[in-house]
Amino acid sequence: MRASSLLVQSLLSMPSSIAATHFSDPHCPWAYSASPALSVLHWRFGDQLDWRLVMIGLAEGPERYAAAGYTTVRSAQGFSTFGRRFGMPFDSQPRERLTGTGRACRAVVATRLAQPEAELAVFRALQFAQFTSTLLLDTDDDLRVALARAAGEVDVEAIVGALDDPAVEAAYQEDRALARTAAGRPIEAQGREANTDGAARYTAPSVIFTTEDGRSLEVGGFQPVESYDTALANLDVALERRPPATDVVEVLRALPYAAVTREVAACMTSNLGELDHDAADRALIAAAADGLVRREAIGDGALWHLAG
Repeated sequence: MRASSLLVQSLLSMPSSIAATHFSDPHCPWAYSASPALSVLHWRFGDQLDWRLVMIGLAEGPERYAAAGYTTVRSAQGFSTFGRRFGMPFDSQPRERLTGTGRACRAVVATRLAQPEAELAVFRALQFAQFTSTLLLDTDDDLRVALARAAGEVDVEAIVGALDDPAVEAAYQEDRALARTAAGRPIEAQGREANTDGAARYTAPSVIFTTEDGRSLEVGGFQPVESYDTALANLDVALERRPPATDVVEVLRALPYAAVTREVAACMTSNLGELDHDAADRALIAAAADGLVRREAIGDGALWHLAG
């Protein structure tokens, strides 16, 4: 067995040592665009990080967005800008109307309560639906379509049927309350918090890293991967670090989800190196030709799955 494969197995079998509380919302383009950096953390540290998703609940309905001057056209134009800047796949076709985020956030929480192992898969399915389709994620019918991407891992009907369950509502409101505790925290000192409904809140994709002895550092809002890396190094110098990947198939085997080209490319980028999206794409295409991976067109990009 190759040394790199032994390292992968070693890292993935290690007990978690740092809790990572991740504040996010499936409708936030900044959170979606940070996916490559978060994928690097999954690749680099494996199960040494114990992730917890907290749903922010950016807007229960579309009214706040409309009042702020957002339109479906403006949103679609913004998606194109995000795609060019950060490399995640987007669809720039305008939606029929603006939507709120509350229903999609509840779907994530409902999954956490019923099938916690599928929570991340559902969250990513909703992100892809929000940014690479025109589905309306405040309707149950379109939520079913979006969640079908995770159908092999989650009971879609059970999740949709639980959206109005009191236990789901209570857990969702706990998430919202926790996300609105940014006052006086480092994120506020940096000016990266937001106040859209009366309380200073964490912006997506803020992450708080906490050690077993209670020490913590937070990386507020959208940040480069170096910010996460610096925080983790200051919390625990003993963390084992997987080196940058040299094999696209190894990346897909190590990540807990199918990955888009940009995420794979980020995992293959060396310290201070320049991310090479095109090289990763060529390597993934070659792996597809060898029957090792499967390409799924998504938005204006590709989502790569292990074959089989």
